Formats: sequence, structure tokens, C-alpha cells
Amino acid sequence: MQTLPTNIDQPATNTRNTEAMLRHFLSCLTPHLRLLILLMIPNRVQASSGCPLSCFCHGSQVDCSGRVLSTSSLPSSFPPGTTDLRLHDNRLTTLPNGLLDSLSSLHSVSLHGNPWACDCGVLYLRAWLLRQPADFIGHRNITCSFPPSLQGRLVAYLAEEEVLESCHYWYCDLALASQVCLFVFVAVQAGLLVAVVVFLRRFERLSREAQRTTEESFAGGEGNMYEEYEPLKDSCL
Repeated sequence: MQTLPTNIDQPATNTRNTEAMLRHFLSCLTPHLRLLILLMIPNRVQASSGCPLSCFCHGSQVDCSGRVLSTSSLPSSFPPGTTDLRLHDNRLTTLPNGLLDSLSSLHSVSLHGNPWACDCGVLYLRAWLLRQPADFIGHRNITCSFPPSLQGRLVAYLAEEEVLESCHYWYCDLALASQVCLFVFVAVQAGLLVAVVVFLRRFERLSREAQRTTEESFAGGEGNMYEEYEPLKDSCL
């Protein structure tokens, strides 16, 4: 009796074919529609391997590219065995501290096509890029989008002083606000002091004028009384 050959790898082959077809289909869509479809598709295989819902996983490759991800919506972790991580063509401005440190098997990362903000938040990404081997070429396309003074510069080649110049800490803002409040307080006090001095001088001038007027009135009254007294004195004689 002839037995039919069985192929135990057929389910895995079908799964890979399905993933390849899905990947090709998603690549033809706009980023927003692609993200919406990914969120609607049941993700039982990806979820079991710890793959983020907003990404597409194939083996040790994690593809989160073109998902319109921002720094706040970026997955907080990736599968520990990730070797190829794709984060390009998103809206990332910074990477959370320590995001890539736990991926010990990571060999390739694509981060280009993101509007990186080269301020204090980029220090972690810069330090991570500097720790990579000399043959790592992923840093070539990671450029600053703002501030304008650093636009187009490669993140890995930024000097630490350049980055720190654009840093703004809350206590610096508090110190500046305190200085402004102190300046306003001193200005108000100086204005009040000037107003009091002006008022006192005006009051002193008015007092002198009133005193002089009173003295003139009193002197004029005595003169009139003396003039009236003289005719009376002559008539008595």
C-alpha cells in the first residue's frame, strides 16, 4: 500500500508565506492605514513571542517602521532575542533611556527618517551610537531636525557641549522666574519710594506757601489797623 508523503514543515511554510503576503500588502498602504490594519488583525503569533502590537515580527526581526510612532507611543520593550530592529520613518524625536540596552543580540537598527530633537533628550541615543562597533553604519542617516542651529547634523558626531547648550531644566526656569519677580518687586518698591519722596516735597512746598500766605495776611492786617488808628489819634488831639 502506497502512503502519501507528509510534509511536517507545511504549516510553518504557510505561515511564512502569509506573513510575506501581508508584509507586501502593508508596504503598499499609507502609514496611517497600515497602522490601523495592524491593530485590527489578530496577533496571536506576535503576542505569544512578545512582539509589540504596533510592530510586525518575523523571527528575530522586529519591524516598527512607518507606523507613525512618536516617542510617547513607542513600545516600552522589545523581544529579548531581537537581532534586527527597524524604527525608521516614524515621528520619533527621542529614545527613552535604556530602551536598547537590554537587547544583547541586537545587530542592526534602522533609525533614519525620524525628526530627532538634538537637545538633552538625544543624549541617550548619542551615547548608544558611540558604544557601537566601528563597522556600525546605522548612524550615518540619523540626523537632527531641530533646533535650527543643529539641523542636518549627525547625532553620533555631536559634541556634548553643543547638546547641553540647548538644554532647559525646570530649576533654570524657576531661577529665571524668581529673578524676574525680584526685579519687578524692586522696581515697584523703587516706584513707591519715588512717589513718597515726590509727595513729601510737594507737601513741604504747599506748607511753606500756606505759611507765607498766612504771614502776609497777618502783616497786611496789622498795617490796616495802624492806618485806621492814626486818624483817630489826630482827631483826639
